Formats: sequence, structure tokens, C-alpha cells
Amino acid sequence: MAITTAVCNTFKTGLLAKLFNFTQTSGDVFKIALYTSSATINRDTTEYTTGNEVASGGKYTTAGKALTVGSQTYTLKTSTACVDFANVTWETSTITARGALIYNDSATGDKSVCALNFGGDKTSTSGTFTIQFPSLTDTEAIIRIA
Repeated sequence: MAITTAVCNTFKTGLLAKLFNFTQTSGDVFKIALYTSSATINRDTTEYTTGNEVASGGKYTTAGKALTVGSQTYTLKTSTACVDFANVTWETSTITARGALIYNDSATGDKSVCALNFGGDKTSTSGTFTIQFPSLTDTEAIIRIA
């Protein structure tokens, strides 16, 4: 079992089919779900899955949380298109997660966007579990297309 950080192939091909809309006010609903170290999510993950998702309870619910597209939806720097999300938190939570999956909750079949490996288990115990997204730059944004 492994979690590999990667843009999912479903997202790459879905862009050509116009399956993903990141427009701030009228775009699709993107969500982030958390997974244990037993999960297998990677570039070949096609859709949201409940397999080895963090257990519901302690403020985490199945299917994760909705993401908010950041204030700058698209930017072209050095010919790279980027998208940004606001940080997401689960307050007063007890969670242990190794990774996450961002997916399009508006698309039929909850099509996957990208898999994230946290580099080790991240834990909150009756505290705030936060996913802090990187800066919106051509070298750091969570989703970059060059």
C-alpha cells in the first residue's frame, strides 16, 4: 500500500473533456478526503474512494471537506497555469492521516484531481487538523500545469 503525491491521470484527461471548472463563484465543488497509511492513492486513482479513508468521527466525516478556490484562480507565470485553495481545518478533532485526495464532487463519479502524501502520519488529538496549501506560484502551487 502506498500514497504517492501526483496529479491524477483522470484530471489530465478530464481537462481536455472540460470536466473540471475552477471558476471561483460558479465553478465545481472540489473536496479533500483524508486517508490512512494503508491507503493506495496515486496518479492512477480515478475517483474518490472510501477505501482506507480516515474513520468518521472526531469531527471528520466520510468524503472529507469542501475546498474553497483561492482568491487568484489562475495565474500564468513562466507559462505555468496554477490554482490555489484556501487552507482547510477540522477543529477539535482527533485524526491520524498519511495523505489526502482532492476530487471533483460536482463531476459524475467524483473524479480525482490529485493525491497527496504527507510524508508521514500527521495527527491531531482533540485539536485542530490543518491542511495548509502552498503559495500560488509556478513552482509551489498545489496544482500546476506547465
